[in-house]
Amino acid sequence: KFDLDGIPPSPRGMPQIEVTFDIDANGIIHVGAKDLGTNKAQHITISAENKLSKEEIKKFIKQAEEFAEEDKKYKEKVEVKNESDSLLYATEKSLKEHGDKVSQDERLAIDRAVGELKDALKVEDVEKMKTAKEELIKVSQKLGEAIYKEAQAKTQASQAAGAQAGASGGSQGGAEAASEEKKEDVVDAEVVDETKK
Repeated sequence: KFDLDGIPPSPRGMPQIEVTFDIDANGIIHVGAKDLGTNKAQHITISAENKLSKEEIKKFIKQAEEFAEEDKKYKEKVEVKNESDSLLYATEKSLKEHGDKVSQDERLAIDRAVGELKDALKVEDVEKMKTAKEELIKVSQKLGEAIYKEAQAKTQASQAAGAQAGASGGSQGGAEAASEEKKEDVVDAEVVDETKK
C-alpha cells in the first residue's frame, strides 16, 4: 500500500508532487513521492522474490507490443478527457465571475457548448469529446476577449491619468530646477597641500 497523506485541501492544479522511481542492479524498485508544499514524503520498495526467466521476459515484451495500439488509444482518451475536464472547470469559473461581460446570446452559446462537452464526457467518445472541446474553445473566446478588453481599457485609463499627473508635475519641477541652477555659482577648485612640497 502506498498512500501520500497529510496533503491539505487545495484548488485543482495547486499541489505539486515530486515522484521518483529508481531500479537498482538487483531489480529492486524504489518509489518515492514528496509533496513540495508540505515536504511530506512517502517511500516504498518493491522487490521480486524470484526473477523472471528469459522466456517469460520475451512473452511479456510480446504482449506489450500487441497491446501498444490499445494503450495508445487509451492514453489519447485519458488526455482528451483531462483536457476537457480542465477546460470545463476554467470556463465555468470564468463564466461565473465574468459572465455579465458578454451578451445573452454569447452566454447561451457558451452554456450550450459546456452542456455538449459534459454529455460527450459521459459517453466517453473521444471524437465527440474533441469536437465538443473545440466548439467550447471557439465560443468561449468571446468571454476571454471581453475580459481582456475591459482590463486593457482600465490600464489605458490609469496610464493616461498617470501621464497627465506626471506632465503637470514634470513641467513645474523642471522650471524650479532651472531657477535654482541660475542662483548657484559653481566654482571648480583643486586643493593643494603646500607643506608637503
